[in-house]
Amino acid sequence: MEQIAVVKLKAVEATPENFKEFGQVIEASPDTKEFGPHDAQLDLSQGTPRLCIMNLQDQPLKFSRITHHSKVTQCLGSIGGDVWYLGVAKRSVVDPNVEDKSQNVEQSPVGHFFVPPGVDGVQVFKITGPKFLKLERGTWHAGPLFKSRTMNFFNLELNNTNVSSSAQYFSTISTFCWILGLFLSFYGHLIATGCDVNPSISAAS
Repeated sequence: MEQIAVVKLKAVEATPENFKEFGQVIEASPDTKEFGPHDAQLDLSQGTPRLCIMNLQDQPLKFSRITHHSKVTQCLGSIGGDVWYLGVAKRSVVDPNVEDKSQNVEQSPVGHFFVPPGVDGVQVFKITGPKFLKLERGTWHAGPLFKSRTMNFFNLELNNTNVSSSAQYFSTISTFCWILGLFLSFYGHLIATGCDVNPSISAAS
């Protein structure tokens, strides 16, 4: 059996500055403030937008897959401002006609190409209070994760995001939380196959 490596990550509070590689942190602003760069810069152009309240249960501080949406931005925020966590990795959707072929480029079953995220590229953010995250197109994410039994989140994406615009990366990842949720241990390595039958990658455009 393959040995599992352990990497310890510290969950840091998400701010507009430290989250900008992955998207935006949107905080409360006066109703009279005009639209600007502090607002969510959305891309919902490739389908019908869907805004819903998403009820999640039993989402402890661990995950075994990481996902991205190649065609749409996504907004997530807890209703009530309760604390939650999100694992993320940088965008890696690529154009195979331009990208260096020496990279480990994989193709999703619905057509788009990507470089699988590495374990050392995964970060964990803590989100506290009345704010939400806007994920850029292609940002890998795992969660929302939280300590309570159940939480409600608003979710803005496309009405077919999970069918036509997502890629899920399955692996031997298993994370768990210790020391009051401030540190997460990230197990394993990532294996890309493009098939959701094996414990590796499945992808959708």
